[in-house]
Amino acid sequence: MSINWFPGHMHKARKEIAKVMDEVDVIIEVLDARLPQSSENPLVNTLRKGKPALKLLNKSDLADDKKTQEWIDYFNSLPDTRAISLDHTQKKLINRIAEICKQMAPSRSESGRPVRAMIMGIPNVGKSTLINALLGKKIAKVGNEPAVTKSQTRFTTRNGMALSDTPGILWPKIEDVDSGYRLAASGAIKDTAIEHEDVAIFAAGFMRDDYPDRLVERFKFKEMPELAEGVLDEIGRRRGCLRPGGVVDRNKASTLLLNEIRSGKLGKLSFETVLEWEEKRRIAEQERLEQERLEAEAQAAAEKEGSK
Repeated sequence: MSINWFPGHMHKARKEIAKVMDEVDVIIEVLDARLPQSSENPLVNTLRKGKPALKLLNKSDLADDKKTQEWIDYFNSLPDTRAISLDHTQKKLINRIAEICKQMAPSRSESGRPVRAMIMGIPNVGKSTLINALLGKKIAKVGNEPAVTKSQTRFTTRNGMALSDTPGILWPKIEDVDSGYRLAASGAIKDTAIEHEDVAIFAAGFMRDDYPDRLVERFKFKEMPELAEGVLDEIGRRRGCLRPGGVVDRNKASTLLLNEIRSGKLGKLSFETVLEWEEKRRIAEQERLEQERLEAEAQAAAEKEGSK
């Protein structure tokens, strides 16, 4: 399964970002701390043209603290990259963002000119809420659904940083199956992009495998079902999501489970780990090398046949 979701305003935003990138000193990329790699847009690295990047792992109040720190350490090990975790309540840390950006673009700040930062990120990671916190007033439109910001906007923060906001842009195709489901489960992708029940079944399986104690505590499970579908059905039975005859209404159960995950009612959780993604990259590299070998062998065989 791959997800194609690239609305017209996102295509327009991509072109606008590319045009003004030369006027930007620092990229601020807002990520979801619960799924830092899945919420990292690969287009950003393409568009940033080597500009230093500050990665903000937002919504850290909803994420697993240990796993978040592992991601912070990973991103900080990358060149021209700095990472911090935060949530909307950490006013002092948010106020330090402008100073961090100045440190990342010393030639600009030493000249006395305001550091020009562009804030980027996929939909619904909290960009607009962060901008309002940086500005100290409600200017950027906020909404608890993807794709609220539709056009590029420029602001000046209280401490003089020039800040450009961009629409939340997704890349044209989300190839990684797990990433697609994680983005949907977190609310970054609209609920209509993937079958609602499929997302909930994925989420139920994830909770069963990674945080079973949360299910037991929240839904009073007496016995953990073996299948993800069974977990969802048990949640439906225990929360009264039933149709006539006692049949579980999976649509209602799906909505209930996803809402509880997104709101943090099932506790602080993270959908992915650094080690998991390192393994995925290792496998992808092996597959790439194998494909190159096969193509080289096919080319050699074709040349040999042609020389006869």
